Amino acid sequence: MDSNKIKYILPALLLLILFTGCKKENAIHTLKGGPRPDWFEPIPYGMSYVKQGSFKMGISGESNDSHIQPAINVSISSFWIDDTEITNNEYREYINWVRDSVAATLTFNEGIEYYMATNENNEFYNPRRIDRTKINQIWTDERDEVIEALTPIYYQDDERFYGKKEIDYRNIFYAYAYIDLKKAAKRANSYNYETQSYNGDIDSRIDFLVQKSVPVYPDTLVWIRDFTYSYNEPWTLKYFHHPAFKEYPVVGVTWEQANAFCHWRTEYKKKFLATHNLQPIHAYRLPTEAEWEYAARGGRMSAKYPWGSYYTSDEKGCYQANFKPKRGNYISDSYNSAKTMKVGSFPPNDYGLYDMAGNVSEWTSTTFDELGYAMINDLNPELQYDAENEDAPALKRKVVRGGSWKDVSYYLEVSTRDHEYQDTARSYIGFRCVMNAIEDDRKSYQ
Repeated sequence: MDSNKIKYILPALLLLILFTGCKKENAIHTLKGGPRPDWFEPIPYGMSYVKQGSFKMGISGESNDSHIQPAINVSISSFWIDDTEITNNEYREYINWVRDSVAATLTFNEGIEYYMATNENNEFYNPRRIDRTKINQIWTDERDEVIEALTPIYYQDDERFYGKKEIDYRNIFYAYAYIDLKKAAKRANSYNYETQSYNGDIDSRIDFLVQKSVPVYPDTLVWIRDFTYSYNEPWTLKYFHHPAFKEYPVVGVTWEQANAFCHWRTEYKKKFLATHNLQPIHAYRLPTEAEWEYAARGGRMSAKYPWGSYYTSDEKGCYQANFKPKRGNYISDSYNSAKTMKVGSFPPNDYGLYDMAGNVSEWTSTTFDELGYAMINDLNPELQYDAENEDAPALKRKVVRGGSWKDVSYYLEVSTRDHEYQDTARSYIGFRCVMNAIEDDRKSYQ
């Protein structure tokens, strides 16, 4: 063969091997009815796709704070994550839905679509659906029976100001239930294939049913409670209610309330998909600590901050997030604020995620333990409380990540861990949701 031809053919063969060496042909399995049509997962609105991968969890920048927490190499499956933190506007939509559901239950003895509850026999069920137009009529209905039915959800007697009719959100709860799969997996009985029967008593699904009833309204008093000898009453009065703050991250939400929101969002999405004859997707939930850190790095595995730099400011000297850069000076440049800011005020990381540092810290699903990295698995690591021992105070500590508007730069680092008790609300803690991807490798996502 001509030497000139070989000179061009060899590089081409090497490139072919390079790009196809690790590829595997997809086997197409057919049944008697022929091949099934392809299914494509819909891209969730307002979420970014994070492709599966591995990283060194716990490393910040060039060094590892091994004296605080040794790093561990872990692998993460693909997932979707909200581009921004959940805003006041998004959370108000949830509150209004639950409020309307309670009103519908009181007036029509029915629940709105997919309102979860249990009856007197402790059986899991969905009450009948109700026409949405009926819900809108409830609040303007002047009939005596309707007004009397709604009495429990309004402030009464001395609690009313100037005779105003206001909803008492202390009486508005989101009730839901779910199956504790971890508890079910630990059940004592097992199936004996020789005798074709179960060993021991057969567990009922009710044995693993967890029922929750969670108040929906955020604690707006956190702005005062979190800061002694400080005048923050204006934020207490306006931050959650006023339309000027609709795109600001919701705060004053406990870990339990954040989980309840995730459940509601899942059921709401399932109903939408069902009306369009689409298959259900994975549930919305809080991110695990490992997922949060993996997403915050934005593909930069040795990054100190989500924006990939070792510094908190850019080349112009402007800070990359809102935090407390100097003692007594929250507003050290024109982009900073003495409180939270509108979500997306700063550039996103390489995964398209905003505010992974600063603005508000974020709840994760993970139980906090000082030695947590020594106990977790290296595949989709997670540490959660045992439902049977959830009253133990130490198990109620949940990992909080990302730092906030009131924190110093150390808490903005992608590997820094912090915690808060699950039943505690703060003016500097919010959350965002994640959702597992049905498929772990989709070129169309890239």
